[in-house]
Amino acid sequence: MYRIEERIIFLLTKLARKISGRNLIISIPFLWIFLFFICPCLILIQISFSESLIASPPYTSLVDWISGHVLQIRINLENYMFLFTDEMYIRGFITSILIAGTSTICCLLIGFPMAYAIARTHEKFRSILLMLVVLPFWTSFLIRVYAWIMLLSPCGFINSLLMKFHLVDVPLQLLNNSFAACIGIVYAYLPFMIFPLYNAIEKIDYALIEAAYDLGSSPITAFFSIVVPLSAPGIYAGSALVFVPAIGEFVIPELLGGVQTLTIGRLVWNEFFENMSWPTAASLSIVLLIFVVLPIVFTQRRREIEVLTKE
Repeated sequence: MYRIEERIIFLLTKLARKISGRNLIISIPFLWIFLFFICPCLILIQISFSESLIASPPYTSLVDWISGHVLQIRINLENYMFLFTDEMYIRGFITSILIAGTSTICCLLIGFPMAYAIARTHEKFRSILLMLVVLPFWTSFLIRVYAWIMLLSPCGFINSLLMKFHLVDVPLQLLNNSFAACIGIVYAYLPFMIFPLYNAIEKIDYALIEAAYDLGSSPITAFFSIVVPLSAPGIYAGSALVFVPAIGEFVIPELLGGVQTLTIGRLVWNEFFENMSWPTAASLSIVLLIFVVLPIVFTQRRREIEVLTKE
């Protein structure tokens, strides 16, 4: 007995010596990822392979004990098969991809000139301009979304202005459609595109652009042949920061898109809280996670290969 206790104390003491302050600090992010990302994903995976049940919790267990000693594992794949055969879920995936992709492209087209202008501004004004980019985050997210409802509604500011100048005869349907959802997402996530682009553009050596001018390049040619390629890391990072949360966005499509805009976020909400079909909602979440993570991993791996090839 004493030998076992001594052995345990010896192992714990040896482990404590190996865990230095530096290793302890490094382990904190990994612990955070494990607790708040990996564990919830494992729970979702478990629920996605179960069956719906009118009980609490509303799903069956994957593992059952028969006669107290026989272990039975029941894996249900019908939830995943149902997602790829039902027209409603397929339409939800397509709508979410189109809205997220369009919003990402719009954020890139708007954010790149803004980031470039801020990077080329004098250093004493850059902090002010960056603060103005962050300024909308100082107000509530819901207040900003509701402000767009007031702007885009048939009796809102935009339609009133168009009718005042006789540009339209009847109010335009700017609300409760994919167009309104894209506007809200672009407005909400534009700073996430600007900051990575600014960080990448600021590091560009502008002597390269001047050298291009000396060699006879026009400003447009120099911009697309030097600035854009060197800003590629910022473009990749900003696009990921916008596309990943936008494809699973729920609040903005719900408030601005209306019932006509059927997205994955809304489908997950309906399955969880209205239909009480947790396995279907969990399988939707896992498919969305795979769809988002795999392209990012593939792109990152491809960039690493390109860097190694250049070296």
